[in-house]
Amino acid sequence: MTQTPPVKRFWSLLTQYRSELRAIYVFAILNGIVNLSLPLGIQAIINFIQAGEATSSWVFLVCIVLAGITITGILQVLQLRILEDVQQNLFARSAFEFAYRLPKISFIQLDRVHAPELANRFFDTLTIQKGLPKIVIDFSLAAFQIVFGMIVLAIYSPYFIILAVSLVLILYVIFKVTGPRGLDTSLMESKYKYRLVHWLEEISRNNRTFKLNTSSKFHLDRTDDIVEGYLSNREKHFQVIINQYRAFIGFKVFIAAGLLFLGGWLVFAQEMNIGQFVAAEIIIILIINSVEKVMRIIDTIYDVLTALDKIGYVTDLELDSNSGMATVDQDSPIGIRASEIEFSFPGDRHNVIDNLSFNIAAGEKVILTGKTGSGKTVLLQVLAGIYQLNDGEIYLNGIPLTTYNREALNHKLGVAYPTNQIFEGTLRENITLGREINGQRLAEVTELLRLNDYLVHQPKGLDSFVDSGGRRLPRSIIQKIMIARLIIGSPKLLLMEDPLMFVSDDEKDRIIEYMMSPDRPWTAVVVSNYHYWGKRATTTLNLDR
Repeated sequence: MTQTPPVKRFWSLLTQYRSELRAIYVFAILNGIVNLSLPLGIQAIINFIQAGEATSSWVFLVCIVLAGITITGILQVLQLRILEDVQQNLFARSAFEFAYRLPKISFIQLDRVHAPELANRFFDTLTIQKGLPKIVIDFSLAAFQIVFGMIVLAIYSPYFIILAVSLVLILYVIFKVTGPRGLDTSLMESKYKYRLVHWLEEISRNNRTFKLNTSSKFHLDRTDDIVEGYLSNREKHFQVIINQYRAFIGFKVFIAAGLLFLGGWLVFAQEMNIGQFVAAEIIIILIINSVEKVMRIIDTIYDVLTALDKIGYVTDLELDSNSGMATVDQDSPIGIRASEIEFSFPGDRHNVIDNLSFNIAAGEKVILTGKTGSGKTVLLQVLAGIYQLNDGEIYLNGIPLTTYNREALNHKLGVAYPTNQIFEGTLRENITLGREINGQRLAEVTELLRLNDYLVHQPKGLDSFVDSGGRRLPRSIIQKIMIARLIIGSPKLLLMEDPLMFVSDDEKDRIIEYMMSPDRPWTAVVVSNYHYWGKRATTTLNLDR
């Protein structure tokens, strides 16, 4: 996975909102021009006042200045409206980007990270939301005012051009020298922040373990180590910011001294009059204030670039390939053939599956057997297309697995693992997953699994709410919900690992009888030590060598 620099991500983000930013910058340029035309109007008003005449021209100039102030306010309101639309769109775009990508991230990629921790990075969207207005409006307006201010001053005297060039060169040197170091320290600070959040999530997830072993203080010691790393890197980042502020303070003093001395010298040399000098002083104050704005926004720029890097870590993760075109027969079970397949985890020299070949006819009910570590669970993951083979090929109905359209294939797969996959929502949502399932089919499945015995005691039946992980649900009910989810869509291939571990034996036998019946319109491959699965299976596939 190649790492995209944060600055490049920032320019890519701005490109997505090219038209909106163009409008904002047009308003910013107009705002800058109007703001800098005000001192010229004030200069003319002062000249009229010095003449001691209250003419209609004086009144007209006063009205022009007031109109300019009003126009700048209107332009700022228009900028804020456009920017608010950008912020709302950014939030919605980021939310759907995460929701789309998280289920589709390659499982090999997820093997290297803790998947729930990736979701925490969404909150950096809020950092971008808050920082973008300061960068787009405040920073840009400050930059425009500095540029236009120096242009106006250059009209008064060409000496100001030399000062303007010096100003630009000094700013460039400050950013060039301190900018990369500031970004690096900000990224390290952020890494420790996410490391701390991940550890706090681990404490919460295993709260019983730490509750019953609080005397060891292990969780506090680990927290202390991470916090110490965070504070150390934050201090390094702060030192960079302080050094930048020192440089900017010196820069501001240089600008003020240069402009004031040069302006005073021009007045003494009678190359500027008093009105021009007053107008120049107003412009100088605007430039100094703009430099101060740039100083205050620097830390925000680091925050936004760091946030883009954190979100980019998620968006850069490789997704499952979906380039295939083959589809599954709607009516027939899926037959499976494996030809000399091999699989190992990245960085592992040992093959979990080594040169394995087998054939499962369509409609067969197969139990996988073998000692611990023989690759039974991994084979289920491979058959489901979750893991990609190192070598060999798997054929479904005679067509290579890799050539299938993933969404079309997943629609015909039923996959169940012993891990808890209950999400926050209603019981109905947990079973149907948003699929269009008619009421009769839903009633048949709940009756088959005897879920009705549980639903009758729930206030809203299938529409009763369950929390994440089904913490208040009996484990047998959780597994029945998983089985209901598995079979309700009429799949053509079932891949299961201990799907009924916590269901009572009598109910388990009845459900197995149904699922492994030759009359069922699917092929089933199951991993389990429970004897009745093997008794009802038509084929046993032993992975021991």
